[in-house]
This record gives sequence, structure tokens and C-alpha cells, in this order.
Amino acid sequence: MGIKDAAWNAIKWKYMKKRLGYSDEEMIKFRENPKNDALLSRAPELLKITIVAEVIDSHGCNSQHKIGNKFYFDGAGNLLTERCPDKICIYALNAITPQVFTVIELLYADADPNKMKFNRAACFDVGLECGGWGRIVMEIKVENRNKLGDQ
Repeated sequence: MGIKDAAWNAIKWKYMKKRLGYSDEEMIKFRENPKNDALLSRAPELLKITIVAEVIDSHGCNSQHKIGNKFYFDGAGNLLTERCPDKICIYALNAITPQVFTVIELLYADADPNKMKFNRAACFDVGLECGGWGRIVMEIKVENRNKLGDQ
């Protein structure tokens, strides 16, 4: 166990109580669930990654998402808005929710999320050919935060 892990273990319960706004009674209940200790023990690892959803196909997108646009999420699944396009289609975010969730589950299970087989998603617009306007397809991957220059 590294020094950062040891420091996290020393403060994690107090930190989570404050972060979640729990009362003492709620914190007791939170700590009674063994999953929470296991999940929190993985937190330092999750801080080291960024989940990236890259647009790999786009045609007729009303939000103007283009091939190469990227949506960035932290290891907890929070959208990193400062790194994303100015406008983000809610339907694009909705489409990649299952993949972002799966990435986090794989990390908790100590599996490589970049080996996920179904790592693509598309907005629900069926495209011009099928009576819609357009659609985008996104591919999800995980990158090391240091590689991306994140802090």
C-alpha cells in the first residue's frame, strides 16, 4: 500500500460523511454496507483515469457534433464540462450512460475496461434514411489522466 492509499484509508469515512452530507446515523448505515468499504478502497485508482467518449461517426447532427469530438468523464462518471464541446446533446449523453457505467463497474471488478466488447453507442435519432434528422456514434475508452495532462 502506497502512502496515498494509506492517507485515503485514514480519512475516507470522514471525507465521505462531509461530501454526502450524512448525519452520524446515516454514516453508520453507510459503513455497515461492506460494498461501500470495497468501493471506497478503489477511489484512488479511479482518480487516475479519464473516460473518453469520442464521436467516430456523425451525419446530420443538429447539435453539430463532428467526428473527433470528445466527451470527458472522471472516474466516478462525472462529465468534465471544461474539456467538452460548448454544446452537448442530452441524447448523446443518454446513449453512452450504459458504457460509462460499465467502465466503472469493470474498474471496481479490477478488470480492464478497454477490453469491453460493446464500447460503442449511438444517439437514438435513426438518421435521415429512416425518417430522422441525423445521428452520431461514439466509442468509449479509458485513458490515464497523466497522459491527458489532467490534474
